[in-house]
Amino acid sequence: MTKSLKFVASVACALACVSSMAQRYDGIVDKSIAVIGSELITLSDLESQVRLSGYGSYASGKNIRCETLEMMMESKLLLAQARIDSLVVNNEIVDAQLSQRIDMLRTNLGGDAQVEETFGKPMYKLRQEWRQQLEELTLTQQEQEEISKKVPTLTPYDVKQYLDTADVESLPLIPAKYQMSQICIYPDREAANLAARERLLSIRERIMNGESFATLARLYSEDPGSARRGGELGMASKSIFWPAFSDAAMSLKPGTISQIVETPDGFHIIEVLEKNGDMFNARHILVTPQYTLEDREKAFHKLDSIRTAILDSTITFELAARFYSEDPATRTNGGQMSDPNTGSSYFEVDQLKPQDYAAVENLEPGQISEPIESLDNEGRNGNVVYKIVRLDKIVPAHTATFESDYDDLLSLVQVTRQNEAINSFIDDKIKTSYIIIDPMFGDCDFSRKGWLEKVREDY
Repeated sequence: MTKSLKFVASVACALACVSSMAQRYDGIVDKSIAVIGSELITLSDLESQVRLSGYGSYASGKNIRCETLEMMMESKLLLAQARIDSLVVNNEIVDAQLSQRIDMLRTNLGGDAQVEETFGKPMYKLRQEWRQQLEELTLTQQEQEEISKKVPTLTPYDVKQYLDTADVESLPLIPAKYQMSQICIYPDREAANLAARERLLSIRERIMNGESFATLARLYSEDPGSARRGGELGMASKSIFWPAFSDAAMSLKPGTISQIVETPDGFHIIEVLEKNGDMFNARHILVTPQYTLEDREKAFHKLDSIRTAILDSTITFELAARFYSEDPATRTNGGQMSDPNTGSSYFEVDQLKPQDYAAVENLEPGQISEPIESLDNEGRNGNVVYKIVRLDKIVPAHTATFESDYDDLLSLVQVTRQNEAINSFIDDKIKTSYIIIDPMFGDCDFSRKGWLEKVREDY
């Protein structure tokens, strides 16, 4: 139903758990708590950042506020340098991040009114403040990149020197990795899609004849998250749903039932309960294509014949993949699988689908699995696919070495040097910048001890 939304429960909890500033700071409503050059941090700025950070039940802790304040002060130092360097805000990134933040909060809290109540400000004011925060964030990130660029390009000698001086226990542990190839056969999707549509049409007809949408959703919807609530999704931004779903919902009048809507998750019928701007609350019933035992047996028989031909050396695995595999992502390269996110042909165990790992965990390199039922990478949950899998190679878990893990080590050393450069820059700036910190944070255990020298008792 949703394309990538992950409801962040901790955010909602944090927002609910944050009590008034008056209770927490002995009646202080607001005040400036730090001056970093020409930049000011107020108590309300700090509280807003704590809310947005989603610290849940820890939102009232002093340590959280000390950590957050330190992070904000570091950002202000980087921001000041970004302004000196005349760096420019990337408005496209800011617009996208602002929309994402607002959509998340509106969805978790239930709409604009609830967001305004939680943060104690009208929406237009929150938009202004958050835009400014995000503009500053993009500038500080750019400044970090500028500092990182000054770190010299590393050579193999640098990596070797790092290995020679680093504590062995601090070296990264490279997990076991698997390289695999596959030959895939899909079931008859057209017939399964038609059957799913017919099932959903029958359910829709029952609703149109007076049966309860909510009751039928509980009985038949295959979206477990909403089925138990009678198919209700809750008030949410249209941007979190598949476009076909949100377009259909936004075109409906409350109380009307949609025609069948197809998304990568399956087939839906939708009833809109309420609309408010670009947000809506709707019920839906999801039905996904189901495949028969006959589909499975037919595909397994074909895959078993292909496997036998490969084992008999009648055809190579690579050639069989090009001729018979129905997976367009792997058939052209002889069936070799690759991570769709990284492009790497090596998979760690937690990157593999459980069905695929179960097929190869007891194989030796070069061996081919029996036919299995698995899932592809489409939609949220994947589509059913039948396959045989060849285990090409296993790289056992090991401590990183120069010979076998140079790229991983190069990246590690590069990041380490860049972080050292950024930390050195901030430490130097603390010493040379005009900084005043309110004594109410004088007992904070800041990670950079230079901050405590900037606490002014007469602030």
